[in-house]
Amino acid sequence: MEDAATPGRTEGVPENQVQSATPLAGARVELSPTPGGLALVSPSHTHRAGDPGDLVALAEQVLKANEFIRANATNKLTVIAEQIQHLQEQARKILEDGLRDADLHHVACNIVKKPGNIYFLYRRESGQKYFSIISPTEWGTGCPHDFLGAYKLQHDFSWTPYEDIEKQDAKISLVDKLLSQPLALSPSSEPNFQGPTH
Repeated sequence: MEDAATPGRTEGVPENQVQSATPLAGARVELSPTPGGLALVSPSHTHRAGDPGDLVALAEQVLKANEFIRANATNKLTVIAEQIQHLQEQARKILEDGLRDADLHHVACNIVKKPGNIYFLYRRESGQKYFSIISPTEWGTGCPHDFLGAYKLQHDFSWTPYEDIEKQDAKISLVDKLLSQPLALSPSSEPNFQGPTH
């Protein structure tokens, strides 16, 4: 006598009506005339021979879902990869700017450098670099050394090249403006989707 719990058999259901799961189609629900001991529908309706196309349609649906999930994961990973690349570029620029700033702070200078001022970098015939407060236009045609560039000393003691001063000052001005306007939190305990109020 066969045991009722034999794999591939469902109690009270003919063996040919239990649908096996395939890796492509996913798992099928076992057929039972009385789920939970209650006859919910007519057994003749629940045990009728199914359309063979149903299994194919189910397999196609699972396959399509897998393709959508893969495409969705690929899109999200692509965004993350772009963010990583952007962060790597930012890190590289920060390191390059840091090295440049350190080099500029070691340049010879006979005056006390003050943040907010522009300094002009020259090179003597000997190769020594030095900072001056005199611009090449102020020297005129009598500029004694090679002019290498102009830099503004920022308040964080970083250096901004002359051609980037206007853009950097605009950024700093925007940040200062944001910091000077304290944000007022809404007194309501309800979620506020309008953002902070000024």
